[in-house]
Amino acid sequence: MKIFCFKALFVSTAGFMCTVSAAFGQVSQHQSSLVTSLRISADAFVKTLNSEQREIAIVDFESPLRFDWHFVPRERKGLALKQMNRVQREKALAMVQSLLSSEGYRKTKEIIDLENVLRIVENRPPNDLRRDPENYSFMIFGEPGANPWAWRVEGHHLSVHFTIIGQEIAFTPGFMGSNPGKVLAQMPQKNRVVLADEQSLAFELLHSLKPAQLKQAILSVKSPYDILTGNGRKASLARFEGVSYQALAPAQRKILTTLIKEYLNRYHITLANQQWNKLEAQGLANIYFAWMGDQQPLMGSDKGHYYRIHGPGFLIEFDNTQNDANHIHTVVRDLENDFGDDLLSQHYKMDHIKE
Repeated sequence: MKIFCFKALFVSTAGFMCTVSAAFGQVSQHQSSLVTSLRISADAFVKTLNSEQREIAIVDFESPLRFDWHFVPRERKGLALKQMNRVQREKALAMVQSLLSSEGYRKTKEIIDLENVLRIVENRPPNDLRRDPENYSFMIFGEPGANPWAWRVEGHHLSVHFTIIGQEIAFTPGFMGSNPGKVLAQMPQKNRVVLADEQSLAFELLHSLKPAQLKQAILSVKSPYDILTGNGRKASLARFEGVSYQALAPAQRKILTTLIKEYLNRYHITLANQQWNKLEAQGLANIYFAWMGDQQPLMGSDKGHYYRIHGPGFLIEFDNTQNDANHIHTVVRDLENDFGDDLLSQHYKMDHIKE
């Protein structure tokens, strides 16, 4: 049985160890540098493609395919790793590295490697599309360096999107999942938990809540089967529910802040700081933590759990319900700027003014 190994494909790219010093809404030098670095990385990938591969990998920015995303195993548009040679894979993965943190890239690699685990555990044939670590596809929308352009990499339990408008980058929606949530089978990956902190920090916060806070936070004793927003083009929830940041004690606020940053820190530090600055500008007091389902972290039981962190323009969802509560889905959504919607609106408005 074929086992796809990423180790030989890793290429190192220098990270930008910097912070965002510009005020919210301004473009910092770090953002501009990151956009330039990404364009160079994308150009390097595109130059390795032949004409047939370009037809598959590059489509118009206005293509509806840009919004056709999902995290389930399925056939995907775009150029898959299995369709690339070694050099092309290295260049494609360098694009991923350029916009993720080292921790985010580690999670990406391990999510993909779990396809090898599932193939063995489920005794799937080598050519089964549903459990294929090479069925992760890259798509570029528009030409790298154009204004605007976008790209994504997507496969089972991984869907990350980047939209570049001028010198700014929008990086949502961003989905990462893990099946198994914890590898229980006797194999080299045994006991691996890819999204460990996303779960453990949430339980730490939950168990710190006082009875009155807990009454606000718990929406249901039953967990939903999946994240509520699914793969929708637009993510929205009817209202804010749960316990608010404002109602938390200082130590509890620190846990919630650490949990939010666990999701943001999947990304390059410039992007993570950009989003955190936006959250602070909108007001942390308006963020809510809500819980549904079991209150104990029992991986592999039949007691699932779900939580969300919801604030103005921002949403994180986590669920661990399927496969006897050993199958995790997580998503980060910017309710105003998914797929760069808010930045694009400003961009087109400015173009109209110039005319």
